[in-house]
Amino acid sequence: MQIETILNNQRVTLEIVPDEMLADTLRRYGLLSVRQGCDTSCCGLCTVWIDGKPTLSCSTLAYRVSGKRVTTIEGVQGEAEEFAQMLVAEGAEQCGFCSPGFILTVLAMKHELKNPTEEQIIHYLTGNLCRCTGYMGQLRAIKKYLGVE
Repeated sequence: MQIETILNNQRVTLEIVPDEMLADTLRRYGLLSVRQGCDTSCCGLCTVWIDGKPTLSCSTLAYRVSGKRVTTIEGVQGEAEEFAQMLVAEGAEQCGFCSPGFILTVLAMKHELKNPTEEQIIHYLTGNLCRCTGYMGQLRAIKKYLGVE
């Protein structure tokens, strides 16, 4: 089965099987930043944007993105690098396994929320798990990035 989508700002045709999850499709097409870590749709490692909204690709059937815009971290490298530098500056980078999904979620938050409170930031990040940090450095970096210190 073939679907057409816009993947990282390029119109593409993807070959999929009817019950294939989007995370598997994207990885098969070489987008290895899309990771899976929990098998329960609750870790956020597989986060991508579908039409600009953060979405768990491990629980989204690939055929559902037909005609839609899909963005992985490879599609927003400039923005991602800017925020990643803030993570490093705050000592919040660790192994990096969760970083692509986490960063995509933060970038989506910047586009969606204006002047969020700390509580709103924490709520927005619910579902993005990092096994290496205590989240305080990440929270400092996010607040600096969003300009809400």
